[in-house]
Amino acid sequence: MKKILTALFAIFISIHSLFPAFSYMVKYKEDYYKLFHVHYQQYPDDVMENIYWLEQAVKADFCNPLYTGVKIEDEKDWEKYRYLFMMHINLKLIEQHMRLGRTYDKKVARFYDEPWKDLYIENLKKAKSCYEAGLVYWREAKLWCEKANTGRFNFLFLTDIQNWEDERERIGTGKLDYEKILNRELNRVNKVIEDFEKMNKEY
Repeated sequence: MKKILTALFAIFISIHSLFPAFSYMVKYKEDYYKLFHVHYQQYPDDVMENIYWLEQAVKADFCNPLYTGVKIEDEKDWEKYRYLFMMHINLKLIEQHMRLGRTYDKKVARFYDEPWKDLYIENLKKAKSCYEAGLVYWREAKLWCEKANTGRFNFLFLTDIQNWEDERERIGTGKLDYEKILNRELNRVNKVIEDFEKMNKEY
C-alpha cells in the first residue's frame, strides 16, 4: 500500500510539473494598494506592513486605465482618477501612522508610572514621530485634493470610487482636517512628555 501511495504521489508531481505556474507580479500603484489591508485586530507589524505597501504604491507607476477597476471614459476621467488615487493613498498613510502612534502613546502621566518614565518618554517620542509623519502626508493629500477640485472637474464624478470623491469633498469643505487632529495629538503628547520629565524619584 505504501509503495502504491508513493507511486501515485510521484505521478501527481510529474504531471503537475508539466503545467506552467502562474505568478502575480506586483508592479503598479493599484497592485500595491491591493496588498493594503486592515484587520479587526491590527498589531504594529500589520500596520508597518501596510505602511510599506502604501509607500510602494506612492512610488510606483499607474497601471493602464483599462485595468484600474474604475470606468475611465476619457483623458479627463483618467486625470481625475490619478489625483483622487494619490489623495486617498496619502489619507490611508495618515490613518496607519496614527494607528501606529497609538500603540506607543501614553494618554496620561500618572504618578505611579514614575519608575518607568524613561521607557514611556521613549515610546511617546515614537508616537510623536508617527503623528509628525501624518502631517507630511496630510500636506500631500491636500495638494492632490486641490488638483481634483479644480473647476475643470466640476460635475465630473467617478462613481466607481464614490468614497474617494466623498473624501475629496470633505477635505475641500474642511469637514475632514487631519492637521487639526494631528496637532491636537502632538500638543497632548508634548504635555505628557513634559509631565514625565518633571517627575522625581520620590514615589
